[in-house]
Amino acid sequence: MDASKYKKMYFPVPLDRRTWPGNEITKAPIWCSVDLRDGNQALETPLSPEEKLMFFNMLTEIGVKEIEVAFPAASDSDYTFVRTLIEQKLIPDDTKISVLAQMRPHILEKTFEAIDGAKNVIVHLYNSTSELQRRLVFGLSKEEIKEIATKGAEQALALSKKHTGKVWFEYSPESFMGTEAEYSAEICNAVLDVLKPAEVGKVIINLPETLEMATPNVYADHIEYMCNHLKYRENVLVSLHTHNDRGCAVAATEMGLLAGADRVEGTLFGNGERTGNADLMVIAMNMYMQGIDPGLNFSSMESLADMYETITHMDIHPRHPYAGELVFTAFSGSHQDAIKKCMDYSASHPQNKWENPYITINPADIGRHFDPIRINSQSGKSGIAFVMQRKFGVFLPKSVSQELSFILTDVSDREHKELTPQLIYDTFIDEFVDIVKPVRLIDYDVLSKKGQTEIVVTMDCEGEDKKYIGTGNGPLDAMADVIRTGMGLNIEISGYHEHALQHGSSSEALAYVGIKDMENRTTWGAGSDTNISTASIKALISAANRYILKFEKKD
Repeated sequence: MDASKYKKMYFPVPLDRRTWPGNEITKAPIWCSVDLRDGNQALETPLSPEEKLMFFNMLTEIGVKEIEVAFPAASDSDYTFVRTLIEQKLIPDDTKISVLAQMRPHILEKTFEAIDGAKNVIVHLYNSTSELQRRLVFGLSKEEIKEIATKGAEQALALSKKHTGKVWFEYSPESFMGTEAEYSAEICNAVLDVLKPAEVGKVIINLPETLEMATPNVYADHIEYMCNHLKYRENVLVSLHTHNDRGCAVAATEMGLLAGADRVEGTLFGNGERTGNADLMVIAMNMYMQGIDPGLNFSSMESLADMYETITHMDIHPRHPYAGELVFTAFSGSHQDAIKKCMDYSASHPQNKWENPYITINPADIGRHFDPIRINSQSGKSGIAFVMQRKFGVFLPKSVSQELSFILTDVSDREHKELTPQLIYDTFIDEFVDIVKPVRLIDYDVLSKKGQTEIVVTMDCEGEDKKYIGTGNGPLDAMADVIRTGMGLNIEISGYHEHALQHGSSSEALAYVGIKDMENRTTWGAGSDTNISTASIKALISAANRYILKFEKKD
């Protein structure tokens, strides 16, 4: 890896004496969700109109009062969604919607057409100002870029005077962190001179870390510089909008608040372009754990997370702060012991303050619980995965632990008892590992021919030995070809995991294979063997057998 090809992408900040490192966050900022615009455009499958409305309502229930709902001039679906919100009167009176608009004449015309009739709307104007974009993308000078901003502001101001409701203005110098600090202040002040905040109401100056390119303290330096050099400061709301390319979006936002910002833009659970936006939930909960009221309600975190996953079709990482399945589960025995002792002490010595060495907040405050070991019909896939890993050295993929949890729930409900680790393990073996009916592997040979892998397989098919030949990019891919041609299953491999077994098992490895059909119906199987290739092939056959029993037999 040759690091010499890279250079710093940001400019030094002419800040003689920074004050933000000595500050503390003492109150919540104004929150603005960009889930429906920045977040939506980053989804593999953008939200449907119905999903957008569900998400919008979810945000208002949490207490978000400013919601960027669309880029209405960019697509018919965005335009229609804005019109639906306005015409069907779906916007709460205390909530402002925000719409994004490039500072181009036809886009501004379309934007104001879209917001016609809105009572409270933020028109979010932007143009890119960075040195890199000026030089390589636009080929324009600083003065020419500034003229785009001021002309756009003039047009937006003129259009706003025809609007019947209240229009608030927001301006973003896109790629702010790649822009010289002095020029950022110059162009923002030029826009403010046009908009005249004292006359139109407070103007939002949004300072986006469009691409995270520096440590969070550098972003904070830029924010403090801007707070010190913006005109009309008493009528300007300095807003933050960070991305997570370096994994520091939350930290950059928090430091930006220390540096004097008033407002934060972000998304729930950090969705957004590339590595995502700043996570509003994490920032708000970080304040909550310090005794600061964030002004947002996350008391039903599990239902919120479930709704989010349902709407976006994305998974929340099990280690995600506050919302992840495992964040209130301690795998270390010493941690479990300390947590339990502190919880027992709190139960016998009631007090107003939360104290626990390994849990930042009381899980009950957000509708969560701490109970990492006991497994019953109410347990989820994370608890089962914990037992399988801790007791047996079996690391279940998420999809397998989810399916196993459904099976175990039925067992627990039927027998009305707590599930022992051994019963969990035995159920896993019986239901997933080396399934041999209706098809059992007898033998196989792998050959390499002209860059392809050929597999010759002998299998017992319901009592009859049959031989099949398949080709592919490797043994597993070739075996999938056998499954399709020999067994007549139109499937493809959708997932694969493997790991070494521990705790004295006679087998040395477990492989897991997921398959899906043309209807996206999925199932998983597992295989064990001292040879990982054999374990993988057994896992694929197990998945195929389970698929037949699950779907083909029903059909």
